[in-house]
Amino acid sequence: MRNRNRSVPAQIVLGLGVMVVGLMFLLDNLGLIDFHDALHFWPLMFILFGLMKVLDSQTPGGKLSGVVLMVLGAALTLRGMGMIYFSWQTLWPVLLIVVGLSVLRRALERKDGGAAGPNLALSKDESSVVDVTAILGGVERQVVTPTFRGGEATAIMGGCVLDLRQSGLEGEAVVNVFALMGGITLRVPVDWTVVLNGTPIIGGFDEKTASPPAGTKRLVVRGYAIMGGVEVRN
Repeated sequence: MRNRNRSVPAQIVLGLGVMVVGLMFLLDNLGLIDFHDALHFWPLMFILFGLMKVLDSQTPGGKLSGVVLMVLGAALTLRGMGMIYFSWQTLWPVLLIVVGLSVLRRALERKDGGAAGPNLALSKDESSVVDVTAILGGVERQVVTPTFRGGEATAIMGGCVLDLRQSGLEGEAVVNVFALMGGITLRVPVDWTVVLNGTPIIGGFDEKTASPPAGTKRLVVRGYAIMGGVEVRN
């Protein structure tokens, strides 16, 4: 089954990260180290989450989001160590540039298929596999296809709404989600069975669907909700 193909490397990275934090708290309680000094390295979390996203992603957009998080974490860590210096007035325009590059990349990918804005419906083969990313903003996308085959949805300090209610499904499809201080909502048809295989980290996964009589159409939602939320409803 496809829902078993969860990214083992990403799970290993998460597990090791949690173990390291727990070990540091333990050593601090034993008086062997001062954990308050280690708190200066909190931006390493962005590197951890970015690495998880890169390892767990199957699309260029998803991997790019992970790389952006890793670069941000590395820059903030070096700034905290006094090796480089930049102000927040410098950082936010860089984030805008990253968002602009993401929009430009998507526009170039769709230039042969016609214009498609963030709130326009995609149809036929163009939307059989979706790749939706929202960074510091919101994206709402309606997908219309008879053979939905899954994809990815990423929300980093933003929100994604993926409307699949006018799509068909043959067998099983997997949607990989990654919500970091953001939210993702999936709207699915009433005849789809939803299977949540997500990992919440100070976040949550919420399913508000009615189970159909026949479970022949399965949508597997897997991924991470980190200080954010993922909701599936029909």
